[in-house]
Amino acid sequence: MDEIYFPPRELAVMSVLWRLGSASVSDVREALDEDLAYTSVLSALQTLEEKKFVRHEAEGRAYRYFPTVGADRAGGSALARIRDAIFQGSAERMFAQMVADKRLGRKELEQMRELLAERLEEKKR
Repeated sequence: MDEIYFPPRELAVMSVLWRLGSASVSDVREALDEDLAYTSVLSALQTLEEKKFVRHEAEGRAYRYFPTVGADRAGGSALARIRDAIFQGSAERMFAQMVADKRLGRKELEQMRELLAERLEEKKR
């Protein structure tokens, strides 16, 4: 998997695009928690486009931006960095930390169990 890294501001912008599917600069600006100038959001989108993580289409006098990389792919890259940097490469230790999180509800834990069971079945084949 190619390494994907987003600095904090770019990650915030990508998060908006992933959630909305597409957005104008104004849409992104309104959806961000941080109050940024229009030009700051535009700059972040242009940088993301240069990196080929977003593309745009003309929409009237403005542009609409679309993510070209999915959240799952970016998340996998981020998790690999966390696993390597914090858990010394151990997926087991990282998983144990996640499961130990008291904020996880029963439903989430059961869904994790189902995912593990499916993955183990794949390994048998």
